[in-house]
Amino acid sequence: MPLPADLASRFRRFGWLAGLPLLALAWGGATLLAAPGLAGRLEAEGAGIARTTQDAGGEPWLRVAAQGRDLVARGEAPGEAERDAVLARLAALPGPRRIVSEIGLIEAVSPFAWAAERLDGAVAITGSRPAEIGRHALERQIAAVLPDLPLDDAAKAARGAPPDFAAAAAFAAARLGKLGRGGRVTITDSVISAAGEAVDAAAYDALRSAFAEPPRGYSLGRIEILPPSVADFQFAVERVAGGGVVLTGYTVSESARADIRRQAEELSEGAFVDDRTRTARGLPRGVEPNALVSGMMRLAGLVARGRVSFAEGRVSVSGDALDAQAVGEVKALLRTALPGGIEAGAVDLVVKPLSPYRVVIRRETESVILSGHLPDPEMRARVMAAVRPRFFRERILDRTRLGAGAPPDLGAALEAAVPVLATLASGEIAVADRSLTLSGMSLYRESAARVGEALRRGLPPGWTVMLAVEPRDPAPRQSPEACRDGFASAASQAALHFETGSLVLTSAMYPTLDATAALARACPGLRITVAGHADAPGAKPAKAPEPDEPKPEPPKADASPKDKPGKTAAKGKAPPTPKAPASPEPEPAPEAVARARAQVIAEYLLQAGAAMDQVSIAEEPPGDRRAARLALKP
Repeated sequence: MPLPADLASRFRRFGWLAGLPLLALAWGGATLLAAPGLAGRLEAEGAGIARTTQDAGGEPWLRVAAQGRDLVARGEAPGEAERDAVLARLAALPGPRRIVSEIGLIEAVSPFAWAAERLDGAVAITGSRPAEIGRHALERQIAAVLPDLPLDDAAKAARGAPPDFAAAAAFAAARLGKLGRGGRVTITDSVISAAGEAVDAAAYDALRSAFAEPPRGYSLGRIEILPPSVADFQFAVERVAGGGVVLTGYTVSESARADIRRQAEELSEGAFVDDRTRTARGLPRGVEPNALVSGMMRLAGLVARGRVSFAEGRVSVSGDALDAQAVGEVKALLRTALPGGIEAGAVDLVVKPLSPYRVVIRRETESVILSGHLPDPEMRARVMAAVRPRFFRERILDRTRLGAGAPPDLGAALEAAVPVLATLASGEIAVADRSLTLSGMSLYRESAARVGEALRRGLPPGWTVMLAVEPRDPAPRQSPEACRDGFASAASQAALHFETGSLVLTSAMYPTLDATAALARACPGLRITVAGHADAPGAKPAKAPEPDEPKPEPPKADASPKDKPGKTAAKGKAPPTPKAPASPEPEPAPEAVARARAQVIAEYLLQAGAAMDQVSIAEEPPGDRRAARLALKP
């Protein structure tokens, strides 16, 4: 059907407009296809000019980037003349529509600030970088410590950087790998600061250690590293064999960790503490951490070997109970000693016989602490009666508990050991069944060597003793040369001569023997031999004057007739027959006399502080020697 004449005329005049959308679409498609190639050509032309610019580090200071048909110039020029020259060369390029200049000038800045921030999958660098270090050179050092994170470096070259800036920047940037998103490190002049949240507990511990030693010439500013947040906050106190305490799980802060360790050391009573905790956040809101730890430590004190654990808002106890009464005490503490918001968990305790049976009496600076078990109240009163008179100035803390299984002579053993403990400046008596260990510090070096003998004399039969007593002021150690010279001087002070027929040390011997013993304490490597001497042939010991014979007493005036001498004679009893003189004992052999005297000297040296392995008796005949001899083993 033919169109009306007017409509056909209009279509012929304006019909070409219908093709404009198709033409625009074709033009846009061609532009999109040609834009990457155009941008690449523009950047290539600009890069040729950029390569001709160099900064103090030998790298091009000019950077160019194409934005459509525009060419953006960035960087820091050494001066205005260099900037103007580069812009003129870029403007002369045929390709760019216009040149957008973002070129700055290298200037001195103060303070000199640089920062790096952790983003999602990248690190953004801002602030100033040293003009004398090329951008790529600095980026290579930073990328080496952050190999998995690309860098977005927007730092500008400037003057005024502190020395060794590149090493400090690498040190600070390396910490970003252990911080989460938003973590930030800064260098302001020579002060390094950091803030952010650690990615996990291991990273938190590593960051604390890493920031402890900043690079040389730099100091630390504000270090605000938050511990990581954990979904299941746990904590446990475990008592192991030997009384040791193992801590596991999490703590809320470093100050809380220090307090936990202090309480664990009190619980261990001198045994080891193995702290495996890590700092983290995640304790349920409203729970007082100090109250939780204190309650768990009290529960652990009722466990001989076992575990007190906090998890999922509950505290549970398992293992071997301290004694029979501890089970009820644990259940009571779970009801009363835990903070609000914490529930009582399971109690799985086993009561076992007390083996070994332990008692500890420890003397500290101002107190005496008794712990362990005693069989009954009577034994407790007996032990306290032995302790109080000897430690009347100290505060006595009785923490013992009652439990069966004690050795039958436990009271006698403790009564013998307490006086010896009183002679020490500080120390401890530790009983395990019928074994007693005395450890501590003696007031004097000489008495430290004698406490063992006193303790062994007083213990009941069948008890074993272990000693670990050291003097408060140990003898100063000397060099081997000084030890040899000192021995030669000490051994030559006076002749070690015994009186004829005597095994008693004379007063003239003590200076030599005391000097030798003191030298032995100062020279643990000294090995001394003692050779005795015999008496001269035919020598006799000096006889003491014989006492006058007592005169016979006259008969008493009121003596009865049966006691009179005449009465005795009348009965026919003969006077007593005088005894025949005893035959003289044979004189000991010279070798036996010499050895006995050597033993006397050796025993004195041991009592004066020489060690057992330092003194020995020489196996040699006395010959014509008339004085004992001290010598060093070769």
